[in-house]
Amino acid sequence: MSDRPLKVAVIGAGYFAQFHHDAWARLPGAELVAIADQDGNRAAVASSSHGAKAFTNVEAMLDEARPDLVDIATPPASHLELVGSVAARGLPAICQKPLAPTYDEAVRVVEMAEQAGSLLVVHENFRFQPWYREMARLIKARHLGDLHGVAFRLRPGDGQGAEAYLGRQPYFQTMERFLVHETAIHFIDTFRYLLGEVTGVMARLRRLNPHIAGEDGGVIMFDFKGQRTGLFDGNRLNDHVAENTRLTMGEMWLEGSAGVLRLDGSGGLYWKPHGGAEAVHDYVWQDQGFAGDSVYALQKHVLAHLTQGAPLENTARDYLRNLKIEEAVYRSSAEGCYIAL
Repeated sequence: MSDRPLKVAVIGAGYFAQFHHDAWARLPGAELVAIADQDGNRAAVASSSHGAKAFTNVEAMLDEARPDLVDIATPPASHLELVGSVAARGLPAICQKPLAPTYDEAVRVVEMAEQAGSLLVVHENFRFQPWYREMARLIKARHLGDLHGVAFRLRPGDGQGAEAYLGRQPYFQTMERFLVHETAIHFIDTFRYLLGEVTGVMARLRRLNPHIAGEDGGVIMFDFKGQRTGLFDGNRLNDHVAENTRLTMGEMWLEGSAGVLRLDGSGGLYWKPHGGAEAVHDYVWQDQGFAGDSVYALQKHVLAHLTQGAPLENTARDYLRNLKIEEAVYRSSAEGCYIAL
């Protein structure tokens, strides 16, 4: 294994891509060598901040920068073409979620990378947020006893009025599938990470803000193997108690036979043993980057796999299961019925 840093190129210089750039620039063992964006000014500003080279053409970037890894941080409609370009060169890639606008196109993205023999990892960073990693550690240690339920109440408060989302990610307004496809998918993945495989769903979705195309509110019930249950109750219009309502996006309750672990809007964890008083559960995390530096944690995870052969989460093939569940959620809401998986 070479001792030189892994050369990384990022495609995308929009709002969320900045977290990717920052994390690669801070990661030991990685060198951010290039940033490409159709907007030359955005590419230039982002590149100059990190000592990378700016490009407006992806093929030119791949030819000149010769990266070891490509990180695709662009809107979903671009992913099929971009993954195709990267896979054709035999390069590993990380691709932002949503993986594609539709399930069928997501399958095509995955199959394209597999046919080329190229690694494709989905950038699903919520499970790498430190509060969920700590929850997983406590579950594994059986701190909660027999796990039986989870509930999350999503209230980021950023979706009201005609100006909703325009400041950060304006394409949110025109997504025909929004709350589940863009946001609740994070919690489908996180719920599976914590509780195991989903066996069925029941959902009711609705649009609250008339200025957007897709749904922005809804309730989803999940069944898991082992008779565990989950509840996602979300809307993007109301907020919750937090200085930064986008840090955790809401509040969670994780329940087991030994008690309840609660996540608040500031990343705090609180443990209430059965029959006892609730108390702070101390753990260490860094309040930098995005949501407890979860982008950094995911990218570090992929880097460890590529350089040390460490086990890998979020491969594109595995991630398709999340999208199957997403499809079941939309079907359940449309047909008003329970969908077994």
